[in-house]
Amino acid sequence: MDGILGLLKLRIKKGVSLAIRDTRSSDPYVVVTMGDQIYILMQKLKTGVVKDTRNPEWDEELTLSIRDVNTPIHLEVFDKDTFTVDDKMGNAEIDIKPYLECLKMNLTNNLSNGCVVKRIDADGKNYLVEESCCIWNNGKITQQMTLALRNVECGYVVVEIEWREIPGSKGLSEVEL
Repeated sequence: MDGILGLLKLRIKKGVSLAIRDTRSSDPYVVVTMGDQIYILMQKLKTGVVKDTRNPEWDEELTLSIRDVNTPIHLEVFDKDTFTVDDKMGNAEIDIKPYLECLKMNLTNNLSNGCVVKRIDADGKNYLVEESCCIWNNGKITQQMTLALRNVECGYVVVEIEWREIPGSKGLSEVEL
């Protein structure tokens, strides 16, 4: 676990109005990557394929080991093809620093469930479609976000993130955000 700050659970919830890459629809899936292939620290995870839809419901959990809070998380949506290379359907990035700032507040358990800890505005620099909130629920902070896909004519992906500490890891205490 050397060098790992913690784990980030990504729940890839759904896609909305994704691009058509087959005759009338698509068979979308999401690939999540973080890190750099040059240093062999890249992580690559993917969801299952949902057949024949522009509005897939994945509701899948993927977990990344976080070593560097400055490394963005890349999401890319593809259309699964049988006899040709899978078609690209757009990409997005998640900047986890605003979320991690909430975690570093060291909030107590006196907050009520559903309490908004922080609001992150969609500003054109991030991939957010609308304001995203860090929410306190059952002693944990989660952030749900709707990300606009870029390099494509249309589409959004809804994602939720949640931090998981690893016993014996450095954690976030010494991390500069």
